[in-house]
Amino acid sequence: MLTIIVFILILGVLIFVHELGHFLVARRNGIKAEEFGFGFPPRIFGVQTWREKKLEKIAEEEKLEVDIQNAVSGGSEIIKETVTDEKKEIDVVRSRRKWIWTWGKQGMAEENPERDTIYSLNWIPLGGFVKIKGEDGENKDPDSFATKSAWTRTKVLAAGVLMNFALAWFLISVCLIIGIPEPVGENETRTDSKIQISEIISDSPAKQINLKIGDEILKEQKTLAGVKIEIKSIKDFQDYINANKGKEILIQVQRGSEELDLKGTPRIDYPENQGPLGIVMAETAIYKYPWYQAFWKGLQILFDLVLAMLLALYGIVKNLLFGKAIGVEIAGPVGIAVLTKQATELGLVYILQFVAILSINLGIINAFPFPALDGGRILFIIIEKIKRSPVSQKTEQTFHAIGFAILIALMLVVTFRDILNVIK
Repeated sequence: MLTIIVFILILGVLIFVHELGHFLVARRNGIKAEEFGFGFPPRIFGVQTWREKKLEKIAEEEKLEVDIQNAVSGGSEIIKETVTDEKKEIDVVRSRRKWIWTWGKQGMAEENPERDTIYSLNWIPLGGFVKIKGEDGENKDPDSFATKSAWTRTKVLAAGVLMNFALAWFLISVCLIIGIPEPVGENETRTDSKIQISEIISDSPAKQINLKIGDEILKEQKTLAGVKIEIKSIKDFQDYINANKGKEILIQVQRGSEELDLKGTPRIDYPENQGPLGIVMAETAIYKYPWYQAFWKGLQILFDLVLAMLLALYGIVKNLLFGKAIGVEIAGPVGIAVLTKQATELGLVYILQFVAILSINLGIINAFPFPALDGGRILFIIIEKIKRSPVSQKTEQTFHAIGFAILIALMLVVTFRDILNVIK
């Protein structure tokens, strides 16, 4: 149950932050957001505001003027009195904010130009969405997305990606402030260091043994015969494994708050650079940084992660084009849920790191120039600037529909593979 809750929260935060970026930049550039939803429809309830204008009389002014003039005519004094009475009414147009609360869709006037954004809470708790006026290219009002310049539309589309990167930067920085496990330097001695698994090779004995990334190798190992072995370094553990190739052994690890006894057999023959178990280990310790250093270092880590993921994505695309195996595991919703369980078992810092990595992935994928993604929509804006005329809305929508169908099909395939892996 905890894994399900954390999984829903993670996906919710990632999607919500992405859509919030589109929403804020659209509003900033005078584009109307017709609805900003928490979760996905159907709607539970919503609130909508608008400014009502009303003519009010604020004052009534009366002015009385008396003008007396003296004149002499034929030895007689003539007094001339002039009385002027003016009455003026002063009116003003006042604007006041009004609110509409409603359950479901009833009562909302999405098409009323006088009304502002609908803020809604919806039944499916997976992030959120923003409905931007004219994003389909048909509405030509001044506050429509379709009527804005190419640069403004690009900013709105790119804002979601940038918000995902910003979220990752923030979470990494928070981890650095709380304390984050990092590899110990070569010439550094730390009494609190531990040996952790940082990578597991596919189809290796480590997979069969059920070792996980983040597992800590206990410094005191016990053999199946009951003999205790002290592990002071990575080399000590490697020597223990190499001495027992082809034999069943006991490996004791710390996973979160649990100590686990795992049994398996290191292989005798194995590919180069994989080792008998098929794991990569690192000696790590908890490092903490003051906030003013944490945000700068967090930005550096963000840059390194983005670069590493772009290189990995390039490798995947290259292998697909040349008909080779992609060389990495791709996880769908089920796979992410499994990884969420592993991160939850390890603790808060690992969850935050996991969310940061997912946020970077989401940002990179959405920036990819593929139809139906933000990068694909930006690509059509670039084509528009090159040909100096808008791309046919029908053509663009067709491409986006095909792209969306391909993405859904890919997600179904990946999800099916994830389910098979879970069953295994």
